[in-house]
Amino acid sequence: MSAVYINSAACISVQDTLNKNILQNLNPENSVKLLKAIEPNYKEFIPPAMIRRMSKTVKMSSVASHYALKDAGIEQPDAIIVGTGMGCSQDSEKFLKNVIDNHEEFLTPTFFIQSTHNTVAGQIALGLQCHAYNFTYVNTSSSLEFSFLDAQLQIKDGEAENVLVGSTDEQTDRTMELYCLNNTIKKDSDLPADYLHSTTKGVIWGEGASFFVVGKDKTENSYAKLADIKISNRLELEETSDFIQDFLTKNNLSAKDIDAVMLGFSGDADSDTYYTKAMGLFPDSSLLYYKHLSGEFNTASGFSTFMACHILKEQQIPEVMMINGKKKEEVKNVLLYNHLAGDDHSLVLLEKA
Repeated sequence: MSAVYINSAACISVQDTLNKNILQNLNPENSVKLLKAIEPNYKEFIPPAMIRRMSKTVKMSSVASHYALKDAGIEQPDAIIVGTGMGCSQDSEKFLKNVIDNHEEFLTPTFFIQSTHNTVAGQIALGLQCHAYNFTYVNTSSSLEFSFLDAQLQIKDGEAENVLVGSTDEQTDRTMELYCLNNTIKKDSDLPADYLHSTTKGVIWGEGASFFVVGKDKTENSYAKLADIKISNRLELEETSDFIQDFLTKNNLSAKDIDAVMLGFSGDADSDTYYTKAMGLFPDSSLLYYKHLSGEFNTASGFSTFMACHILKEQQIPEVMMINGKKKEEVKNVLLYNHLAGDDHSLVLLEKA
């Protein structure tokens, strides 16, 4: 697969990622069950009349995409591709509540129309008056990775030169209640969470929106080179080493060539074993983790991609992300490994631009 360049990166997350000096101002959190995104002043970006009709994920994505396009110096992308795990679940819950409260009669269609997963990509296109290719991927924790793959294909086939790629997910009250009931989210008694050596089930849940401009050509502002992606829906624990090793071999790399490995430790004892297994393959690399900064959610890999882009561009690795003490003089290759509750495993290889 031909490589493309990530020419801008913007993120709204639990951290203050819209401001400068991102790598120096990271604050981990392990003592609450739900982490809320730090939201900007939406009135600076969206007309007040529209804000009232937008769900949180649409608002976050609209602003993050604005920053990404501005950072890349592009007004109109050649395609808009968004990945989401839960979509506009806030409006979905409102619609279902209306169905129950009104006994399935006299329903207004607004919440239903705005509850579809492709609302985010559609609203961004409407705001930009962009009539280009517009697509949404809903593949749980690998939604962003599929979006990146599509962007690479669009560029390789000559259909686009600059593609706006994003990932977004929001928290909603009822869904979080259900996640607590089925132990997806940690119990109060299991807090504070130990992300690296957990003995309990469940995670701390987060939210956020990350957007990138993926381009055909390298620019002065390029953050990273998106070299390759690999996705597997199911993976047995003993297959982890081969899964990663085959990916490196395909890209003519060995474990020694990987300067930093970003692992999605979530604090869930059952599924974090995959990351523990992967750590053993990279004795000479900087081992990093990030979900103590973002929380776990369907598209948390958007946050890790954003952080990796800044690490490659600024050539700095924040101490708060480090698992081991190894640091190389130059960070050239970063490998991202993520999954959600043991399913939908993804590998993303980013290189210094």
